[in-house]
Amino acid sequence: MKGGNYSSFGTYSGISGSGNVGNGTGKMSLGKSIKMYLTIFILTTCIYMALYQYHISREPFAASEVVKPPLYIITPTYRRPEQLAELTRLGYTLKHVVNLLWLVIEDANKTNPLVGHTLDRIGVPYEYMVAPMPEKYKQTKKAKPRGVSNRNRGLEYLREHATEGVLYFADDDNTYDISIFEQMRYINKVAMWPVGLVTKTGVSSPIIQEGKLVGYYDGWIGGRKYPVDMAGFAVSVKFLKERPDAQMPFKPGYEEDGFLRSLAPLDDAEIELLADECRDILTWHTQTKKNAPGQALNRTRYKNTNLEHIDRLLVRP
Repeated sequence: MKGGNYSSFGTYSGISGSGNVGNGTGKMSLGKSIKMYLTIFILTTCIYMALYQYHISREPFAASEVVKPPLYIITPTYRRPEQLAELTRLGYTLKHVVNLLWLVIEDANKTNPLVGHTLDRIGVPYEYMVAPMPEKYKQTKKAKPRGVSNRNRGLEYLREHATEGVLYFADDDNTYDISIFEQMRYINKVAMWPVGLVTKTGVSSPIIQEGKLVGYYDGWIGGRKYPVDMAGFAVSVKFLKERPDAQMPFKPGYEEDGFLRSLAPLDDAEIELLADECRDILTWHTQTKKNAPGQALNRTRYKNTNLEHIDRLLVRP
């Protein structure tokens, strides 16, 4: 019995209990298993990545990678207390729109560093230029054609530098739903849409019946062929360049009409109707309340305070 027991014990110990011999065999087996699983995992991953890359190469560009037609936003501006605030508000709207160049054109003889600093801070691609109103219009006691020289300077820039895309006159005191920018981006010639908060009617809009342009609804028609608001139309750059004489007239109240007339020949059937065929309002003729210029800072009383820095940021006539 003792011999048998010894023999049995020795056989048992030889398999798993004789110290390093049994443990080494187990570790080697475990190591081989881990290497095998790692190899399978790496090969599977490589095959998956290769198939994924092939799949991607066969697909068209994602929508975000498609280069959209450019937009050229022409914004007249002039020196006043609200100037920087209104440019800031419009600028951060435009910042949500891709492939856009903002043409900010000031009615002045030289650029204003405060305006340039504001545009830099907003970060929208821009060109900042000046286009003063001709002196003969400044001296008149009648209504002045504000913004005309600015917009015509913008048209001149486009004729020199642009080949495609769409131009839009966006005043800095209006309000815009960014969807209108994406809609106008693809027009062929001229597009129109309603503008809210205009005159006594509360809206200026083309009149659409059975999908066709049949007239215009506006609080003041004034014998105009195109009684529309400045914020209610856009024009193809290519279409503009085919009409080298097209420009905005220095005629208060008739700027939009005169410019659209200068784009002739233009048939009503060629005018595209945006904003759900003119059934929605995506732009508003909001106007900021006029503010009196800030009174002069008492620099003796407030010397070496933050007010000295803030005072430099105020736009005064």
